[in-house]
Amino acid sequence: MPKAVVLTEYGPPEVLAWRDVPMPEPGPGQVRVRVISAGVSPTDLKIRSGEVPFASPPDGVLGFEAAGVVDALGPSVTGVAEGDEVASLLLALGGYAEYALASSWTPKPPKVTWGDAAGLPAAAEAAMGTLKQLRLAAGETLLVLGAAGSVGMIATQLAVSRGAMVIGAVAVRDHELMRDLGVIPVNYGPDLAGRIREIVPSVDAALDAAGRGGLSDAVELAGGPARVITLADERAADLGVVFSVGTPDRAPEALDQTMPLLASGALRVRRQRHLPIERAAEAHRQLENGDVHEKFILDVP
Repeated sequence: MPKAVVLTEYGPPEVLAWRDVPMPEPGPGQVRVRVISAGVSPTDLKIRSGEVPFASPPDGVLGFEAAGVVDALGPSVTGVAEGDEVASLLLALGGYAEYALASSWTPKPPKVTWGDAAGLPAAAEAAMGTLKQLRLAAGETLLVLGAAGSVGMIATQLAVSRGAMVIGAVAVRDHELMRDLGVIPVNYGPDLAGRIREIVPSVDAALDAAGRGGLSDAVELAGGPARVITLADERAADLGVVFSVGTPDRAPEALDQTMPLLASGALRVRRQRHLPIERAAEAHRQLENGDVHEKFILDVP
């Protein structure tokens, strides 16, 4: 019988339990994936705590991101075969498991590791989707808050490749990384707007990929909230800022477009920390404690 990390109830990390579950059967347009690696996203933690009640206890399975081998095909599925290596953004969740059902998938190139393939889907979709919503054009200046995070790193690289100037608000430890990516780094903290004005008088658009402060500075620098988006700051409405959430039509092409870039070396993703999938609760605990600054990947034995 297959196993999965089950959400037994909403609460602290200890509510996640490694248990036997029924084998999922693919429906029309779905494939079943034997999961090799699954990504842990910040939204997973909010769902587990009950802040975003998306998965239902006592048997919900978290996980928006998975990479593995196609194990079975549902009715009317074409263009993929059993044994194909794929990555998927699971909008219905289910990635923290030995087997997951996917309604969309992207081939995993041989040069892409399982960890990178599992860590790409949600971040790529969010990065590409928010840049589309911001209508970023060549020659414009983009401010990214949390530019060294999973979404921020991809957004900055996509924006630079489109000819934008990118300023990234990051911790001091990430300044060298930002410069390597063609981004101008600035420190988080008080008077963020003042430090940015030493570089440019204003910005055309701003993306808050972290929710750790600076959103009001971004609105000020952008001349208002019209071209400011956040993925994480709950005060967005108070500032008139759009809180962007993942939807099937936000950027369905994101994984197909970014996977080849990752394979060619034209795109880099955040550093990773790996744990066996049955230790998912430990990954959640460390992320909530602020003990790590990498992307957590859960590996299936």
